[in-house]
Amino acid sequence: MDNCAQSVIRNVPPQSRDERFWNRLLKSIEEGQVVPVIGSQLLTFGPENARQTLQRRVAEQLLDIRDETPDRICLSPGRELHDAVSFLKSRADVNLQDLYGDISDALDALVSDPGFQMPAALRQIAAISDFRLLVTLSPDPLLAKAVRSRSAVNEIIHSPYLPTSEAGDLPQDWLKRSGESHLLYLFGKAKSTPVFAIHDEDVLEYAHNLFTRGSNVPGRFLGELQQRNLLLIGCNFPDWLSRFFMRLTNQTRLADKKTRAWLVEDDRHQPGLTSFFKGFSRETEFLSDVSPETFVAELHRRWLARRTPGEEKIDEAVKAPGPTLFFISYSRATDLPAAQKLFESLRQQGVGENEIWFDRNAIEPGQDFQNSILDGIRGCRYFLPLISAAADRFDEKFFRREWKQAIDRSGAIAGRDFVVPLIVDADYDPLAYKRVPRDWTEHIDFGHAPAGVPDPRTRNRLNKLIRDERRGAADSV
Repeated sequence: MDNCAQSVIRNVPPQSRDERFWNRLLKSIEEGQVVPVIGSQLLTFGPENARQTLQRRVAEQLLDIRDETPDRICLSPGRELHDAVSFLKSRADVNLQDLYGDISDALDALVSDPGFQMPAALRQIAAISDFRLLVTLSPDPLLAKAVRSRSAVNEIIHSPYLPTSEAGDLPQDWLKRSGESHLLYLFGKAKSTPVFAIHDEDVLEYAHNLFTRGSNVPGRFLGELQQRNLLLIGCNFPDWLSRFFMRLTNQTRLADKKTRAWLVEDDRHQPGLTSFFKGFSRETEFLSDVSPETFVAELHRRWLARRTPGEEKIDEAVKAPGPTLFFISYSRATDLPAAQKLFESLRQQGVGENEIWFDRNAIEPGQDFQNSILDGIRGCRYFLPLISAAADRFDEKFFRREWKQAIDRSGAIAGRDFVVPLIVDADYDPLAYKRVPRDWTEHIDFGHAPAGVPDPRTRNRLNKLIRDERRGAADSV
């Protein structure tokens, strides 16, 4: 019996993953037909000799908050948070609902720690720009943060307990929204209230909600999952949830499955599950002889190798030779999604890519490119600084050098607008920002573009600037 189980578990031995396997997978990814489903096994960090999982760190912090020591409790690999919550909720002095806030606080503390490093596997998955639809099984914001280094991110949260006003789904025109990725939090996103899953019973309820098409179910996103191949990496699903999830994301019964699925898992102790898929879903493959991190590293390496020279790099700027109509200045650390939305809005208003200077990179530019950016400000027609409360907290970032360059140039411009500040926060209050130049707040009419989308008044104003520029160019011919 043991020999039989072992032969089933090694469903896809290493030697069978030859160039044909990788070529098929990568071609499907490049065609936009693969959706990665990212589980907790990829959330590992630290040196090789002291690897830690995010889930264990959160579980340990939760226990510490409640004056418990982790060595008193058995924290099973991949189930650390469930084990910690199950132990704590049995205590008479612990209110289960309070644990959600404790876990959210623990996540915030870990992720915001100056010494925290983004898990390498998440960076590698995020760098594969062909992934425009992604699913995370973890409530933390790390995958969204990683993907924002290359594109704007539309976060879609599935939780039956969210207020209806906060629920969302995949936009109908998502394919037309270039430069935007869409991330589904399948089991909720961490907040101070019980709107995300922290133990097995929560997971059961979220699964039941999906199955019954209950509250806040993202139907369009699920519809896309049913029509695409799935790459499940480090999900650590129990047997029942693996079967359920595969059926939920398939349009027909599994025996008639038309799309493919790959499960990359460390766990080799589910012979019943692998036997089930082998017998009833031959398009579902278990890759259990390789760790999720190793698989992602190889996938990323091979994806980069297929790029044309230079294509693997994130464009530092959307900029081509010719006159620049608008220069978008923003805090890379906080406002990249809003800048992306504004860029797309300007394009919809008829502005060419070569007429907009927009630095897509979330990382502060190097010295040579800094000089190029400052040259771009000296040559643009209109300077659009994005104003937000998040950016206002920074007293020293490169965008402030951009602002200084624009202020210096303003002194030589008379008779027309040059600096056109746009508030990207939901609230419109130009005087609320402590580090925005007083000369701007006192003498310039600020526009309002919540999350980067101009409101009607601001859109009309930008349209007028575009028309004036077009008219001036025509008159000069």
